[in-house]
Amino acid sequence: MKKVLIALVVIIAAVVVLIALRPDTFHVERSTEIDSPRDIPFGLVADFHQWDGWSPWEKLDPGMKKTYEGTPGAVGSSYHWAGNDDVGEGKMTLTAADAPSSLAIKLDFIKPFEANNQIAFNFAADGEKTKVTWAMDGHNNFMTKAMGLFMDMDSMVGPDFEKGLASLKSLSEAEAAKRKTEVAAPAEQPAEPPVE
Repeated sequence: MKKVLIALVVIIAAVVVLIALRPDTFHVERSTEIDSPRDIPFGLVADFHQWDGWSPWEKLDPGMKKTYEGTPGAVGSSYHWAGNDDVGEGKMTLTAADAPSSLAIKLDFIKPFEANNQIAFNFAADGEKTKVTWAMDGHNNFMTKAMGLFMDMDSMVGPDFEKGLASLKSLSEAEAAKRKTEVAAPAEQPAEPPVE
């Protein structure tokens, strides 16, 4: 019995050491190419009111409570949400905006666990197209390091980034097509009255 206990203690200690040696930080990043000028996807991301049209998490809880503060798209504007177990509770604050090139967002999770992460969006011009890159950086505490033994942050969050970018692409390209149609449409002239 004593040998079994010793073996169990050794195994637990080994697992704790293994968890402790895992990386202290994480980075998740995904990109997509959008057939639109940069200002369109930039605007959809900078204004938190627009996230319900493309964010992968917005549809997980239709009854989610949302609160917005500040001028939409301006540094200091924020978005607080509280919802079901799928979305939890948290707050995003726009910390930097260099239109139409980049955005930085502070992401604070409140429930089901506390965490503070940094979000970055980059909008790189590629001719008439835009390459959008969505990245998240954060710190791994002991719990997230332990979870990382089975599934890392890239596997957990990466697919959601891909869904969000696909929706952002769809919305942006629809808006770009609408703009082109409006520019191409001939201006309607009022009929001139007949000359007497």
